[in-house]
Amino acid sequence: MTGRDKILQLPFYAKASLILIGLYVLISMLYIGRSIIVPLVFAVIIAIVLHPVINFFTRMGIKRVIAIIITIFLSFLVIAAFGGLIMLQASKFSQSWPIMVDRISDMINEAISALSVYADISPGEVNAYIEQGKEEMLNLGKAAIGDTIVTIGSTIMVLLLVPVYVFIILFYHSLLVDFLHQVFGKSDQAQVSTIISKTKSVVQRYLVGLIIEAVIIAVMNSVALLALGIEYAILLGIIGALLNVIPYVGGLVAVALPMIVALATETSDMYAVYVLVLYYIIQLIDNNYIVPIIVSSKVKINALFSIIVVFAGNALWGIPGMFLSIPLLAIVKLIFDHIEPLKPWGFLFGDTMPSFLKLNPIFKKK
Repeated sequence: MTGRDKILQLPFYAKASLILIGLYVLISMLYIGRSIIVPLVFAVIIAIVLHPVINFFTRMGIKRVIAIIITIFLSFLVIAAFGGLIMLQASKFSQSWPIMVDRISDMINEAISALSVYADISPGEVNAYIEQGKEEMLNLGKAAIGDTIVTIGSTIMVLLLVPVYVFIILFYHSLLVDFLHQVFGKSDQAQVSTIISKTKSVVQRYLVGLIIEAVIIAVMNSVALLALGIEYAILLGIIGALLNVIPYVGGLVAVALPMIVALATETSDMYAVYVLVLYYIIQLIDNNYIVPIIVSSKVKINALFSIIVVFAGNALWGIPGMFLSIPLLAIVKLIFDHIEPLKPWGFLFGDTMPSFLKLNPIFKKK
């Protein structure tokens, strides 16, 4: 009797305990090694996306090493230009933060003063609350700017490390694929080839579609905010497009930011309502036209597990984990769908609702 057979014959509580212990050890390792694992995961995903470009250059007669260097260099230029634009806009935004705090404080002052008429609160207490809130907002802004600088510093380190990983992964692509084949037995070779091929296809189509969607949403957001005359329109439009990648949660934050800026910088509160209406229209266009056409090839994940993995990714790896959560869950679902004992879990992650008639044989026609 093999070790696998012995494990299968264990009672349910024993198998469940082994699975929970294994999950705890795996999650602990992922958390402890996040500084190494996160850049590596990004590198693997980027390498999969860039692999067709490498093949295009090699078919043109360019040596593989030169093709990899050219592709990584062009990608780095695009990312650097994009990062430079965000940094330029963010620096202007940070300079105006104290002015925005003063305007928001004035709005809060007016609102609380109006409410103090109906509440048993003296004007002195109201002013004290306002000054305390203003000080906390300034400290929060300074802390956020400081955290942003630290994040940018760590991001630069990752950007310097990821291209090295990407180069090595692309250079040893054949070796890594052969390794995966050798890990499994001969009877599983066809299944391994199918999983590898479909994983590449899912990652490539999903991420390329996501990038195209983000560019379109960034342009639409920026144009809408510019049309309203909202300050920092380009920065807010880009941030909104990036947050839109995070399902459900990102969309709420993406619309809240320009509404707050509109309240703080515009003379009329109606500008915040206009922002809400325009963003709602953009979301309708995104959900009904852009996503079905451009990102239609992605693996369907139901809303429950989408929200769970986004928060779990944030708890495990921070903001990078939120962006990686959905692609990684899509890959996990794809693997589960091709392994017989794990197919129920793949079905659980998906958004295919079971037919009522299939679940109720009484109603089937005889």
